[in-house]
Amino acid sequence: MNVIRFSDLCAQGLVAGKRVFIRADLNVPQDASGAITEDTRIRASMPCIQMALDAGAAVMVTSHLGRPTEGAFKPADSLAPVALRMGELLGRDVPVLADWVDGVEVKPGQLVLLENCRVNKGEKKNDEALSRKMAALCDIFVHDAFGTAHRAEASTYGIAQFAPIACAGPLLAAEMDAISKAFLAPKRPLVAIVAGSKVSTKLTILKSLANNVDQLIVGGGIANTFMLAAGLKIGKSLAEPDLLGEATAVIEVMKARGAAVPIPTDVVTAKAFAADAPATVKLATEVEDDDLILDIGPQTAQALAAQLKLAGSIVWNGPVGVFEFAAFENGTKTIAHAIAESSAFSIAGGGDTLAAIAKYGIEKQVSYISTGGGAFLEVLEGKTLPAFEVLARRAAA
Repeated sequence: MNVIRFSDLCAQGLVAGKRVFIRADLNVPQDASGAITEDTRIRASMPCIQMALDAGAAVMVTSHLGRPTEGAFKPADSLAPVALRMGELLGRDVPVLADWVDGVEVKPGQLVLLENCRVNKGEKKNDEALSRKMAALCDIFVHDAFGTAHRAEASTYGIAQFAPIACAGPLLAAEMDAISKAFLAPKRPLVAIVAGSKVSTKLTILKSLANNVDQLIVGGGIANTFMLAAGLKIGKSLAEPDLLGEATAVIEVMKARGAAVPIPTDVVTAKAFAADAPATVKLATEVEDDDLILDIGPQTAQALAAQLKLAGSIVWNGPVGVFEFAAFENGTKTIAHAIAESSAFSIAGGGDTLAAIAKYGIEKQVSYISTGGGAFLEVLEGKTLPAFEVLARRAAA
């Protein structure tokens, strides 16, 4: 995708002395006292901020935090805890400015954090007047928040329309590159793993991928629905019988292309959904009426692992079983290690997927780990993200 890259502007010496407005994703989890409990997003945003400072820019950074009410700022909405953590990482004080829309005083070499952008009236509706005010604050707008790339808001989209220069920061550019590599010109075979509790929440993703991937591995409650569609019994397992037609259609689309949706040949069942429930491995044809399917069986896991190791590209969204319970984690664990051992280009995204990657310690073996949940899912659906569209348009102008 052709966009202006902030790193290129810096390398060309076009940033020194300029007012740079960075839209970062600093929306981190906090405890009841407001203390940050996990700072991955802050750390991920540091390279762009440091790049701007090193280039001699006057740097403004903003982000949303939580779900504030527009026009009604509360202390709990403040980015002050984020500023404190940023300061620790950068080794400098990071002042927080409130009421910044009508003007910001910041000199080259300085850094300020602009208070929670979602408090501004008109932010979520992409108000043009607000967007123009934000654009007037800067010479260069840098979008570096992939987690918000699927939303057309004033601080993510509107400002990009009106700023003198609009470009992609290093984090957003890396996401663009990984997505292009996985979907636009993938090394074949391209294998997608889509798992979750419901077909309905990922139906558009499944339909989109069915037209492109060579193998579509389904897991969790989604796999149960596909097993039903294949004529298998699933006992009292989570499934959506009203979507059997949709599941069958996906299978048929894949089959017509010479591709496949592998149906589990064995499963791990229990009589109750509990960490201490006794686990039983059985053939998929032997599931009883009072069984809950909580994982794929070892035979299925090994067959899928063998296929993943031969893949050219892998897209992973969702664990294939209840991996939080030790007795039902083998499927996800086997899949995770197969991806780690594969020479394929692999891209993974989604909260549960990231938790599985962390649990099995394969962070360094996955080619690219996406930072955006909703944005990543929209990419899988085949949608063009608003942030990508506006930055590409500005680059072409």
